[in-house]
Amino acid sequence: MLKLNADYLSLNSHGGSTGVTGSCHELIINKNSSLLVDCGLFQGLDTNESEKPWQIGFDISKIKALLITHCHIDHVGRLPALLAAGFAGPIYCSKATALLLPVVIKDALKVGLTKNERLINAVLGRLEKQLVAVDYGKWNLLNGFPKAVKIKFKPAGHIIGSAYIEILIAENSDNKTKKTKTVFSGDLGAPYTPLLAAPKSPYRCDWLILESTYGDKQHQHRAQRTKNLKAVVEKSLKDGGAILIPAFSIGRTQELLYELEEILHKVKHNKNSRWQRLPIIVDSPLAAKFTKMYGQLKPLWDKEAKRKVKAGRHPLNFANLITIESHQDHLALISRLASTGEPAIIIAASGMCSGGRIVNYLKALLDKKQTDLLFVGYQGKGTPGRDIQKYGPKGGYVFLDGEKIDIHAKIHTLSGYSAHADQTDLVNFVKRMRYKPGKINLVHGEESAKQALAKELKKVTDAQIEWE
Repeated sequence: MLKLNADYLSLNSHGGSTGVTGSCHELIINKNSSLLVDCGLFQGLDTNESEKPWQIGFDISKIKALLITHCHIDHVGRLPALLAAGFAGPIYCSKATALLLPVVIKDALKVGLTKNERLINAVLGRLEKQLVAVDYGKWNLLNGFPKAVKIKFKPAGHIIGSAYIEILIAENSDNKTKKTKTVFSGDLGAPYTPLLAAPKSPYRCDWLILESTYGDKQHQHRAQRTKNLKAVVEKSLKDGGAILIPAFSIGRTQELLYELEEILHKVKHNKNSRWQRLPIIVDSPLAAKFTKMYGQLKPLWDKEAKRKVKAGRHPLNFANLITIESHQDHLALISRLASTGEPAIIIAASGMCSGGRIVNYLKALLDKKQTDLLFVGYQGKGTPGRDIQKYGPKGGYVFLDGEKIDIHAKIHTLSGYSAHADQTDLVNFVKRMRYKPGKINLVHGEESAKQALAKELKKVTDAQIEWE
């Protein structure tokens, strides 16, 4: 049996400590054992050129279990490499994440590593054997650990199945039991995120590892962002041309569909409205698959979404919605939009414009004045999305697949659609704890975001705040 020493607790980050991708944190429990929280892929400038992204560049011999907060690629993308390196321990996640994760990993392997079905199936087979799906809100003993180590997953409100994780370590010393609770926030969602309930703070925390993606930002209120979305679309309907929305396949795509259905519902009695004839196109087989899976997970939806379903509405499957499956249909649609200039909303991955079908749309339509490009999520440093945000309003250009593309499209950014908590939400996550942490490590954020967040956190806690 493992011998514990909570005083030995320390953190060793293998990604996600100095940027916003590649999240991978090792909680060292004693000299012989540790837990790994997430194992994500690096993206943009977070990528270390000296290390291949599909390889594990750290010692895994002491890692006894992997805990997954959610299944975005920047939190799980190196999982196949971890398995290939010989990790054979249990992989804990929420039940919804366990449903989504194999689909994410299969797609990641096909896009980034191999199309060999035998190899892909071998990885998925290993993953299935090691996955341990757990319920929200229940303490679970870790396989291979004594009863003194427990974990609990609680809803994080980021994407469906997302969780923040409580790790409780109990030790007996001098006939007294000392309990240490460490909390990994994962990615926290913003309040009023469509479909998902807002995360509730833990009652108590001794050590908090907290994301800081938007530690220096305040999001627009949901009503305002919906109003802004509608305004962008209606202006585009008057001008003609396509509205391109790069979006992650899990979470952001479903939130957008939910909001667009709400707008359509409100104008449904106006038969002359251009909205009634506006095609809303999801051109991403993976996003379409996840949208269906979101439908299967209705018990996890928030009260508002459940009320809509009970009233006979279909927030993720409405009349204007069109799904593009084949690559041939994808290319045909691009050609049609480029030649006709007809209005349409296109939602496609990847969310940072670094790959996927959105790149083909950008190459064909970014140089057209009637095109609108709408960013609804964080654009990492070094990604095409960040370059377009920076240079697009100045009439600049961007390189896509090595090709220089002039930017004449109108560029819009709606930060309110981020699935990440903003500065106020992050501060409130700490503020609402009954017993606040004595130590906070800030991760998953740029330097400026961490500095700004730390300044605000010091107003509500006396915790020691650190970051790399």
